[in-house]
Amino acid sequence: MSLYSTEERGHPHSEDYRLFFKNVTGHYISPFHIPLKVDSQKENGVPQKKARNDEYKNLFNMVVEIPRWTNAKMEIATEEPLNPIKQDIKNGKPRYTPNIFPHKGYIWNYGALPQTWEDPHQKDKNTNCCGDNDPIDVCEIGSKVCSTDHINPHVCLSLFM
Repeated sequence: MSLYSTEERGHPHSEDYRLFFKNVTGHYISPFHIPLKVDSQKENGVPQKKARNDEYKNLFNMVVEIPRWTNAKMEIATEEPLNPIKQDIKNGKPRYTPNIFPHKGYIWNYGALPQTWEDPHQKDKNTNCCGDNDPIDVCEIGSKVCSTDHINPHVCLSLFM
Protein backbone atom coordinates (compact mmCIF):
# COMPACT_ATOMS: atom_id res chain seq x y z
CA MET A 1 0.00 0.00 0.00
CA SER A 2 1.43 3.35 -1.04
CA LEU A 3 1.53 6.20 1.45
CA TYR A 4 0.81 8.72 -1.31
CA SER A 5 -1.40 8.96 -4.35
CA THR A 6 -1.94 11.56 -7.04
CA GLU A 7 -4.89 13.26 -8.70
CA GLU A 8 -4.76 14.74 -12.19
CA ARG A 9 -6.60 17.89 -13.19
CA GLY A 10 -6.69 19.55 -16.58
CA HIS A 11 -5.46 18.24 -19.89
CA PRO A 12 -2.00 16.65 -20.28
CA HIS A 13 0.49 18.69 -22.33
CA SER A 14 -1.36 21.96 -21.64
CA GLU A 15 -1.04 25.02 -19.41
CA ASP A 16 -3.93 23.89 -17.20
CA TYR A 17 -2.57 20.40 -16.36
CA ARG A 18 -1.81 19.79 -12.66
CA LEU A 19 -0.94 16.68 -10.68
CA PHE A 20 -1.79 16.94 -6.97
CA PHE A 21 -0.51 14.71 -4.16
CA LYS A 22 -2.63 13.06 -1.45
CA ASN A 23 -1.56 11.27 1.71
CA VAL A 24 -2.81 7.86 2.83
CA THR A 25 -5.94 9.41 4.38
CA GLY A 26 -6.82 11.17 1.11
CA HIS A 27 -5.91 14.69 2.21
CA TYR A 28 -4.13 16.92 -0.29
CA ILE A 29 -0.50 17.63 0.60
CA SER A 30 2.42 19.45 -0.92
CA PRO A 31 5.18 17.17 -2.25
CA PHE A 32 7.46 19.30 -0.04
CA HIS A 33 5.80 17.64 2.99
CA ILE A 34 6.86 14.16 1.95
CA PRO A 35 9.68 13.12 4.29
CA LEU A 36 13.19 13.35 2.86
CA LYS A 37 14.44 10.21 4.60
CA VAL A 38 12.71 6.87 4.59
CA ASP A 39 12.79 5.24 7.99
CA SER A 40 10.92 2.56 9.90
CA GLN A 41 8.69 5.06 11.71
CA LYS A 42 4.95 5.07 11.16
CA GLU A 43 3.29 7.88 9.25
CA ASN A 44 -0.46 8.28 9.86
CA GLY A 45 -0.46 4.82 11.44
CA VAL A 46 1.10 3.14 8.40
CA PRO A 47 4.62 1.67 8.69
CA GLN A 48 7.15 3.22 6.34
CA LYS A 49 9.26 1.01 4.09
CA LYS A 50 12.22 -0.51 5.89
CA ALA A 51 15.73 -0.91 4.61
CA ARG A 52 16.72 -4.42 3.56
CA ASN A 53 19.74 -4.44 5.85
CA ASP A 54 22.10 -2.07 7.64
CA GLU A 55 24.10 -1.49 4.46
CA TYR A 56 21.05 0.16 2.86
CA LYS A 57 19.65 2.04 5.84
CA ASN A 58 20.06 5.51 4.32
CA LEU A 59 17.13 5.58 1.90
CA PHE A 60 15.63 8.84 0.65
CA ASN A 61 12.35 9.74 -1.03
CA MET A 62 12.40 11.37 -4.43
CA VAL A 63 9.56 13.17 -6.21
CA VAL A 64 9.94 12.30 -9.89
CA GLU A 65 8.87 15.19 -12.08
CA ILE A 66 9.97 13.72 -15.41
CA PRO A 67 9.87 9.93 -15.82
CA ARG A 68 12.52 8.15 -17.83
CA TRP A 69 11.98 8.11 -21.63
CA THR A 70 9.46 10.99 -21.57
CA ASN A 71 9.83 14.45 -23.11
CA ALA A 72 7.35 16.72 -21.31
CA LYS A 73 9.28 19.17 -19.10
CA MET A 74 7.33 18.86 -15.85
CA GLU A 75 8.14 20.67 -12.58
CA ILE A 76 6.88 21.31 -9.08
CA ALA A 77 4.83 24.52 -9.10
CA THR A 78 6.65 26.26 -6.23
CA GLU A 79 4.43 29.38 -6.35
CA GLU A 80 1.05 27.58 -6.36
CA PRO A 81 -0.95 26.30 -3.35
CA LEU A 82 -0.15 22.63 -2.57
CA ASN A 83 2.71 22.76 -5.10
CA PRO A 84 1.28 20.44 -7.78
CA ILE A 85 3.33 19.17 -10.70
CA LYS A 86 2.73 21.16 -13.88
CA GLN A 87 4.18 21.36 -17.37
CA ASP A 88 6.76 24.09 -17.78
CA ILE A 89 5.61 26.78 -20.21
CA LYS A 90 7.93 29.00 -22.25
CA ASN A 91 6.70 31.73 -24.60
CA GLY A 92 3.13 30.47 -24.10
CA LYS A 93 3.92 26.90 -25.20
CA PRO A 94 4.50 23.68 -23.22
CA ARG A 95 8.20 22.78 -23.04
CA TYR A 96 9.61 19.44 -24.20
CA THR A 97 13.13 18.08 -24.17
CA PRO A 98 14.60 17.07 -27.51
CA ASN A 99 15.36 13.48 -28.40
CA ILE A 100 19.03 12.67 -28.76
CA PHE A 101 19.42 9.61 -30.96
CA PRO A 102 19.17 6.77 -30.11
CA HIS A 103 17.32 7.85 -26.96
CA LYS A 104 13.84 9.33 -26.53
CA GLY A 105 13.34 11.98 -23.84
CA TYR A 106 15.15 11.89 -20.53
CA ILE A 107 17.39 8.84 -20.09
CA TRP A 108 16.75 8.81 -16.32
CA ASN A 109 13.99 9.61 -13.83
CA TYR A 110 14.46 13.30 -13.02
CA GLY A 111 13.02 15.10 -10.03
CA ALA A 112 13.60 16.66 -6.64
CA LEU A 113 14.40 15.75 -3.07
CA PRO A 114 11.47 16.74 -0.82
CA GLN A 115 12.11 19.08 2.11
CA THR A 116 15.25 20.54 0.51
CA TRP A 117 15.95 23.94 -1.01
CA GLU A 118 18.85 25.54 -2.89
CA ASP A 119 19.38 29.04 -1.55
CA PRO A 120 19.92 31.56 -4.39
CA HIS A 121 21.79 33.87 -2.01
CA GLN A 122 24.39 31.33 -0.86
CA LYS A 123 27.37 30.50 -3.06
CA ASP A 124 28.65 26.92 -2.91
CA LYS A 125 32.34 26.84 -2.04
CA ASN A 126 33.04 23.90 -4.39
CA THR A 127 31.17 25.06 -7.50
CA ASN A 128 31.20 28.83 -6.90
CA CYS A 129 27.52 28.82 -7.95
CA CYS A 130 24.38 29.92 -6.11
CA GLY A 131 21.26 27.80 -5.69
CA ASP A 132 18.35 28.06 -8.13
CA ASN A 133 15.60 28.74 -5.55
CA ASP A 134 14.14 25.23 -6.00
CA PRO A 135 14.42 21.88 -4.22
CA ILE A 136 17.64 19.97 -4.86
CA ASP A 137 17.52 18.25 -8.26
CA VAL A 138 18.14 14.53 -8.47
CA CYS A 139 18.49 11.95 -11.24
CA GLU A 140 17.61 8.34 -10.50
CA ILE A 141 19.69 6.27 -12.90
CA GLY A 142 18.24 2.83 -12.25
CA SER A 143 16.40 0.78 -14.85
CA LYS A 144 12.87 1.45 -13.50
CA VAL A 145 10.58 3.85 -15.35
CA CYS A 146 8.53 5.64 -12.70
CA SER A 147 4.90 6.48 -13.33
CA THR A 148 1.68 7.04 -11.42
CA ASP A 149 -0.63 5.30 -13.86
CA HIS A 150 -0.60 3.82 -17.33
CA ILE A 151 -2.54 6.71 -18.91
CA ASN A 152 -0.39 9.71 -18.08
CA PRO A 153 2.89 8.83 -16.34
CA HIS A 154 4.30 12.14 -15.11
CA VAL A 155 5.22 11.64 -11.47
CA CYS A 156 6.06 8.93 -9.02
CA LEU A 157 7.63 8.58 -5.63
CA SER A 158 10.83 6.60 -5.67
CA LEU A 159 13.50 5.47 -3.25
CA PHE A 160 17.19 5.83 -3.79
CA MET A 161 20.30 5.41 -1.70
